[in-house]
Amino acid sequence: MRLPSTEILHKVYGESESSSKRYEALAKQFTKHFNSDEMEFFTAPGRTEIIGNHTDHNGGKILAASISLDTIGAAYPNNSNIISIFSEGYEGEIRLDLSKIDEIPINQGTISLIAGMIKATLKLGYHVSGFNAYITTSVISAAGVSSSASFEMLLCSMLNYFFNDSNMSYTEYAKIGQYAENKYWSKASGLMDQMACAVGGTISLDFSDDVKYEKVDFSFSKIGYDLIIVNTGKGHADLSNEYSEIPMEMKVVAKKLGGTLLCDSSLSEFLEHFTELEESLENDRALLRAMHFYEENIRVEEAIKAIADHNEKHLLKIIIESGNSSWKWLQNCYVATDKKDQKINLALALTELFIKKIGDGSCRIHGGGFAGVIMSIMPKAETVHYIEYMSQYIDPKNIYPMNIREHGAIHLG
Repeated sequence: MRLPSTEILHKVYGESESSSKRYEALAKQFTKHFNSDEMEFFTAPGRTEIIGNHTDHNGGKILAASISLDTIGAAYPNNSNIISIFSEGYEGEIRLDLSKIDEIPINQGTISLIAGMIKATLKLGYHVSGFNAYITTSVISAAGVSSSASFEMLLCSMLNYFFNDSNMSYTEYAKIGQYAENKYWSKASGLMDQMACAVGGTISLDFSDDVKYEKVDFSFSKIGYDLIIVNTGKGHADLSNEYSEIPMEMKVVAKKLGGTLLCDSSLSEFLEHFTELEESLENDRALLRAMHFYEENIRVEEAIKAIADHNEKHLLKIIIESGNSSWKWLQNCYVATDKKDQKINLALALTELFIKKIGDGSCRIHGGGFAGVIMSIMPKAETVHYIEYMSQYIDPKNIYPMNIREHGAIHLG
């Protein structure tokens, strides 16, 4: 067994002491479960969405980034048709027989997700064989930082390294994860989560024609701010219907405008046909969600320009505008059928009071919404004070200062 070197750990994590201990513990668990000290190590981060809330599924634009929280795995081929995975925090073995992959039912949790990924990998013409893996994660589960996509991209990096000579692209990683979620989890997800976890660093994404991405030289730390994720304490694992309604309602508007996705039309076309849309749809929320889409695309472009112009204050202003649009137009800050439970809105309101007091910073809903987490951007000098302030109202264990990391889903060679 050869653990990742100090140099590699410094490159990925910015330190080597605590990360080295994580990989040592990971290796011990792999040896314990598989009685072997022959293994390779992999990592895939969670992600943050800076601008571009719920636009990917309708061909929109997004500015996203990978985060320092990650999923790590020790793995090695086992020269069989069996995939055997143990995941810390889950009881028992996840075991798939590749010769019986078609017999695995959908919507049965992790085993269904993995089966969907295997099917997608084979459909793309790549190879899959049996392997053993032990996996653990620091990515917050069911909270909008893409714990599932982090897991998916970790598995893709294993399949790529062991069986495909590292020929798979990040876009193919993302499509494999999306296929599994769409077909085997019945979750109408786009590609943003997977792309941000796979590529690493800050990236701009454009989904109007398949998926295009570009690296953006940016982190909040570089401009003197900290990224803080606040978990409101309510998970969103049971909210698939609420998520699915957003792309479906947007696509209904797109169809009325003669397209398939909202990227096929413009805000001016939408406004030109507004009256007939309102009368024919009888769904005001769908119209508001479409308006959010058009304006959010513009905000992504403005954010990228603000970064290029080193205009940090304008960037923070755009993030606030995006969050307000998600709250008022997209309406994904609470569940309409459970109006009394508004943990996201409470966390945002408390943070806005703090921002008003210090005269700096930004906050917004983070991820899919309806529950989960908010994103706060605080000047570094105020981070400790903000955490102390929020700890009065939210368990401090649910407040996560973090960084944007430059590396996505990779083998730690």
